[in-house]
Amino acid sequence: MKKTLIGLAICSIAVSCTTHQKVVQVKPQIQKVEKEEQTLKRKVAIARFSNETQYAKGIFYDKDNDPIGKQAVDILSTKLASTNKFILLERQDMDKILEEIKLAGNEGYQKVGADYLIIGSVTEFGRKNVGDVNAFSRSKTQIVQAGVSIRLIDVSTGQIIYSEEAKGEAETTNKTVMGLGERTDYDATLSDKAISAAISKLVENIINNCMNRPWKSYFLTYNEDGILISGGKSQGLKVGDKFEVFEKGKSVKNPQTGMMMELPGKFVGIIKIDFTGGDNPQNEFSMISFTEGSIDKRNLNNYYIKEVK
Repeated sequence: MKKTLIGLAICSIAVSCTTHQKVVQVKPQIQKVEKEEQTLKRKVAIARFSNETQYAKGIFYDKDNDPIGKQAVDILSTKLASTNKFILLERQDMDKILEEIKLAGNEGYQKVGADYLIIGSVTEFGRKNVGDVNAFSRSKTQIVQAGVSIRLIDVSTGQIIYSEEAKGEAETTNKTVMGLGERTDYDATLSDKAISAAISKLVENIINNCMNRPWKSYFLTYNEDGILISGGKSQGLKVGDKFEVFEKGKSVKNPQTGMMMELPGKFVGIIKIDFTGGDNPQNEFSMISFTEGSIDKRNLNNYYIKEVK
């Protein structure tokens, strides 16, 4: 009987000697998504992501090779790509791409501009240990906190359309009772998890601010062979989709802001996608037909195509 009780006591102690991890996301409040399903993709590039904290900045620190900044870029790129709502354009390692193009002798390289630029920084990063010692047990908690700030910029105007800061926290705890239990060493993965948690809070707001702004396309050609517009499958265009066509409004300078602004365009018709072609965002096109209205085919630059809301 005594052996049974001792066995049960040891099992109870073993169960209590646990190690667990927790990732906490805090700030900011997520904006409500007005339209859940948006298929038309926007072109987005991450221009810069820097480490503005003092973490890991020793005498040999190289700001152009900062592991925290590069890690933040990779995490954000992965999370944005997984949403399948953007065409992501590389900017961080552009020099490596240009070097490969030069080695391959590829003269057909096309420079593609983004609709939106993301500029960000890691503004807060810290680690602390919290311990608790009792008569028969002791516990130790490792906590890492990270803060990330980003700005989303409309390339066509240079205007910051969204700016936010978010914080993430990751922790791991181990507990021993009467000397029994696993003791954890320094956990380097908590840094990754804290930064990822902070960035995760910002991704949905980036999506909202990009997708709530109208997707636009433009006419490429208009002749006897057909009418072509830019954009294809990778941007979410499908055969049968309909879009509105507008004549561009007059451009005027706003005396209050000093910025050029385009006045509302004039609705001139509706088009339907008949065929999509091309194999990448640079050369994709769609053949269309007018179901309502028409345009002056001699002045294609005076018009733009917008999604129907």
